[in-house]
Amino acid sequence: MKKLFVGSLPPSTTEDSLQALFSEFGTVRSMNLIKDLFSGNCKGFAFLEMEGHEARAAIAGLDGKSFEGNFLKVKFEEPRKGQKGRRR
Repeated sequence: MKKLFVGSLPPSTTEDSLQALFSEFGTVRSMNLIKDLFSGNCKGFAFLEMEGHEARAAIAGLDGKSFEGNFLKVKFEEPRKGQKGRRR
């Protein structure tokens, strides 16, 4: 299972529209569409989980593709470096 980062999503993006977009390349196992707390609109990015070969196909097919007027950024999620929790 591979986790993907999807960036540059328009505010009108819904889980259904994202599911439909990625289902062309395989089964989306899980999805976390990041939404604004007050408006409920998409904040511009999401995380998805897909099988490895399906994730690679989705990256190849969707990275840089226009989606509702925005050019998508699709890549494997990279863990943040040097972060061991929140510091105050």
